[in-house]
Amino acid sequence: KRQHGLQCIAPLVRTAEETPEPIPTTVKGTIPSWIRGSLLRNGPGKFEFGNQHFNHWFDGMALMHRFEIMDGQVTYRSRFLRSDSYNLNSEKNRIMVSEFGTMSFPDPCKNLFQRFLSRFEMMKPTDNASVNFVKYKGDYYVSTETNFMHKVDPDNLESKEKVDWSKFIAVNGATAHPHFDPDGTAYNMGNSYGRKGALYNIISVPPEKDGNTDTLQGAKVLCSVIPTDKARPSYYHSFAMSENYVVIIEQSVKMDLFKIVTARLRNKNLSNGVYWDPKQETVFHLVNKHTGEVSPVKYHTTPLSTFHQINAFEEDGFLMMDLCGSDDGKAINTYLIQNLRKTGEALDEVYNSMGRAFPRRYVLPLNITNETPLQQNLNTRPNSSATAVCHSSEKVFCTSEDLHDEDLLEYGGLEFPQIYYSKYNTKPYRYFYGCGFRHLVGDSLIKMDLNNKKLKAWHQPGFYPSEPVFVPSPEAEEEDDGVILSVVLTPTEDNSTFLLVLDAKTFEEMGRAEVPVNIPYGFHGVFNAA
Repeated sequence: KRQHGLQCIAPLVRTAEETPEPIPTTVKGTIPSWIRGSLLRNGPGKFEFGNQHFNHWFDGMALMHRFEIMDGQVTYRSRFLRSDSYNLNSEKNRIMVSEFGTMSFPDPCKNLFQRFLSRFEMMKPTDNASVNFVKYKGDYYVSTETNFMHKVDPDNLESKEKVDWSKFIAVNGATAHPHFDPDGTAYNMGNSYGRKGALYNIISVPPEKDGNTDTLQGAKVLCSVIPTDKARPSYYHSFAMSENYVVIIEQSVKMDLFKIVTARLRNKNLSNGVYWDPKQETVFHLVNKHTGEVSPVKYHTTPLSTFHQINAFEEDGFLMMDLCGSDDGKAINTYLIQNLRKTGEALDEVYNSMGRAFPRRYVLPLNITNETPLQQNLNTRPNSSATAVCHSSEKVFCTSEDLHDEDLLEYGGLEFPQIYYSKYNTKPYRYFYGCGFRHLVGDSLIKMDLNNKKLKAWHQPGFYPSEPVFVPSPEAEEEDDGVILSVVLTPTEDNSTFLLVLDAKTFEEMGRAEVPVNIPYGFHGVFNAA
C-alpha cells in the first residue's frame, strides 16, 4: 500500500550519547513483578566522526542498551561497544575503518605514493558488532556479519574481548542470528572464500565449556555447500532450522565477489557489490544437522529476498519453513542514512519504491525418491495453499502460502519476527510477533495467530516500536502466556523513549517505563532472565 505524507524520522537515526551508569525510569501503568531480568538491545548509535559521516544505516557504531526490570521498576543504561573500529575512529576523529556502505579514506598524512598503494590493500573486516546480542556457552556476545564478535558483560555492558571466528574454524564470517537446540548446541552459517570461490558453511558450537577454554573451542564446520554461482554467492542475514535440518536459503540477493574484492581499488563501497537479481530462482539447500549430509534434492522457488526466518518444523514427512519474505530485494541498498533522514515527498518516494516483507510458509516434502510422481503437487497438508512439484528426483519447485489475511496489508507487512523460542523453536506453533512497517522503520507491533491468520496490533501515531521480545510468565501453560517487551521511540519529542510492556495474550498495554534520554532506532535484542 502506497503511503503519503510520512512523518520525518531523522531524529531516530542520529548520534546519541551513552548512559554508562544506570538511570531510573518513570513507570506508568503496571510492570508485572514476575518479570526479573534485563532486555539487552543492540543497534547503531553514532553516525559520524569529525566531519565524515557514515552512508548506510548498518554502518553506525554499535550502541548497547540494557533495561533492567526488577520488582515492577526499570533502570536504563547504554554503552558504545569499544570495538577496534570505534577506538580507532575516535582516536583520529575520522572514519578509519570501512563499513558496509562507507569506504574509509586513505590517511591524508601519508604521501601520495603511500595513499596510492593503500588502495591495493585488502580491506580488513570491521568489528563493529551492531546487529544482535547472542549467547554462546553461557556468555553474551554482540555480533554482526563479519568474523568478529565481542564478548560483553551483560550487567554493565563493558566490552570484554574481541573473538575471531576464523581463528577456530575456516570461515570468513558468521550471521548475527544463530539457532539453538534444546541442549544448548548453537548452529550458525558463514561463508569461506578460497581459490575456487565461495562456500556456504554450516557451523556448530558445543553447549559446554571445557574448563577454561575459549568460547568457540570445539566449533566445527558441519558441512560446506557450493553456491549456484561461486563468484556470486547469495547474501544471507539468517537461516532456518528444524529439528533435524538446517536450511540454507540461497536467495536472489547476490554478492559480486569481484566487485567486493576490488572495492577499494575502484573507490566504491562494499554495498556496491550486493545486488538484487530477479532472474535467479531461490534455492533451499537442506543439511542434516546430525550427519552434516547435504540433501541431493534442491528445492527451488521464485526470486525471493528474506532477512528473518520465523520458525521451521517437521511434520508428516514435510518441513514447514516460515519466513518474512519479499518478491523484491532492493531493501538492503535503500537503507542509506540519507534516505532515512529525508522528508516530504522524497521520503514517501523512498518508502513506496521498496517491496514489503510478508510472512509466508514453504512446505518442503522430505521423502523424495526416484518413485516420487512428477509434475503434481506433493503438498497433501490440509488447508495449505503452498505447492511443491517434483520436476526430477533432485529438483522440487515450491510456491508459498501466505501466513496472514488482508488485514496485514494495512500495516505494511511484517518484519523482526519473534516466537516463544525456548519452547516452540523447531516445533509446531501458533503465534508469532513482529513489527508492522507503514514506514521505513517499524511503526506498530503485531501478533499473528496461525490458526485463523488473524492479527492483533498495538499502534500509536508518531511512535515507532522496536522488535518485540516475548517473555513467558513463570507458570506459562499456553503459548502466549507472557509479555511482549519493545522499546518505543518518537521523533517529535526530545528524551521521550519508553519501554513498553504488552500482555502477549490480549495485546493490551500493561505499563511503560519512560526513559529520559534519546535512543536511536536499533535492530535486535534478547531477554536475559535474572
